Amino acid sequence: MKKRFNKSALIMGLYILFLMLPIYWLINMSLKTNNEILGTFSLWPQNLTFANYMVIFTDPSWYWGYINSIIYVVMNTVISLAVALPAAYAFSRYNFMGDKHLFFWLLTNRMAPPAVFALPFFQLYSSVGLFDTHIAVALAHTLFNVPLAVWILEGFMRGVPKEIDETAYIDGYGFFRFFAKIFTPLIASGIGVAAFFCFMFSWVELLLSRTLTAVDAKSIAATMTRTVSASGLDWGVLSAAGVLTIIPGALVIYFVRHHIAKGFALGRV
Repeated sequence: MKKRFNKSALIMGLYILFLMLPIYWLINMSLKTNNEILGTFSLWPQNLTFANYMVIFTDPSWYWGYINSIIYVVMNTVISLAVALPAAYAFSRYNFMGDKHLFFWLLTNRMAPPAVFALPFFQLYSSVGLFDTHIAVALAHTLFNVPLAVWILEGFMRGVPKEIDETAYIDGYGFFRFFAKIFTPLIASGIGVAAFFCFMFSWVELLLSRTLTAVDAKSIAATMTRTVSASGLDWGVLSAAGVLTIIPGALVIYFVRHHIAKGFALGRV
């Protein structure tokens, strides 16, 4: 039994090492100069430098890219959950004509690739004056995040007995008070899972965020794809930006890790 346990631990350790290798190599490159990256092969920096990170924090185009990304990602997550919560409640509690067809149509929006909607969104936002704004990207991402959030939340809400709703109404609770104080805590794990997926999709999505922005709301992902110059790519700065881009996602996973674990165990995800 002990030998079998040691073998399993060894395999798991090698697997984790394999997964962490790209992240280590990204950090390794971010601490090197371009000459060292392109001229030599080394497992660690021979001339340690933090100049690449200083470029990120001193160049306005870089740090504003991070700020813009955080703004529209937070906006998208809040809007998506605000729309998905009542929609999921309606699907989980009421039966109405065409409810299954409507639910399936909602999911088909999530199945479509973002490239299908890039040109229509560009023309629409250009005509109404929303091009290159945070709300433009946030609203565009809701097209994909709302169906996913509704699907996740509906599964959690369906697991809550309807008798709880009826008991709360008998006790004199209004709908909004019941939903905020009683129902929402019961599906906190589902909200955590939905928020996680909404945040991560909006954070890593590139096509729409690049198509719908130019200067004022340009995301960090769009900034990283526009760094080609006459001298080529600045690999050190790109690596530093990649390392810093991982941090928000890691923080989100850390703070909602308990909800995600419960969500995957109890929901239909």
